[in-house]
Amino acid sequence: MKINKEKYVSHIKDYNKIIDMRRIIDKIELVLNNHYTETTDFLDPYERLLAKSILNRFPDIKYFEKGGNPESERQIIIICNNYTDNIDLNITVLRITGDLENLSHKDFLGAILNLGIKRSKIGDILVHKDYTDIIVKKDISDFILFNLEKVANKKIFITEEPLESLSPVEPSYKELNKTLSSLRLDVYISATYNLSRQESMNIIKSGYVKVNWEPVDKPAKELEAGDTISIKGYGRSILYSIEGLSKKDKIRTSIRILI
Repeated sequence: MKINKEKYVSHIKDYNKIIDMRRIIDKIELVLNNHYTETTDFLDPYERLLAKSILNRFPDIKYFEKGGNPESERQIIIICNNYTDNIDLNITVLRITGDLENLSHKDFLGAILNLGIKRSKIGDILVHKDYTDIIVKKDISDFILFNLEKVANKKIFITEEPLESLSPVEPSYKELNKTLSSLRLDVYISATYNLSRQESMNIIKSGYVKVNWEPVDKPAKELEAGDTISIKGYGRSILYSIEGLSKKDKIRTSIRILI
């Protein structure tokens, strides 16, 4: 069976994601034609949403999303025939211990990427007080075990652990109460990061902003409660709640900046 890829990606506007979704279709072909079980690399929530918009159109296959924890942000998708059992998740946990004081998510990610490993091979990084768990594809776990010796110039120890040993991490955040003139994306960014409207618009139009992991270049994008906004160079925040209107008909909001 040869799948018409253009038919299944015609609804996707982001060119980079079209390339990624064509790879998903390649895996579907292998499952249907050769009865293989195929596994993607780690995908963010937006990428998985696009993938499922394609996968759900093939009734002869089934798929699973796995990332170590049910609430994992980054997860792989396992694609197989409907009758397939005993599926290998193909992910594992690498636990880092040692002198980890003042080390952040960025430090651990950077140390692994400096080994020449692609970001797509790495799932969530869970930074605890005394250790950090990194979820990775099994095909690179041994390489990391033997080559990762330091994080931010600090000597570390690394072991492989079962997925069952994972514990979730409560995110740290700074909470802001802001009154907005509207729920436009540029208005939100200006208020959250104390920028001018023009600065916010320039950041958005430059392609530096994602809403719920989807690239957005329209300043007039309307936000909703629960939306996650990521800005290159500024980090990530959440429009946590909308509290109603002020006496001047402005929108009262609660915003959480992740730290």
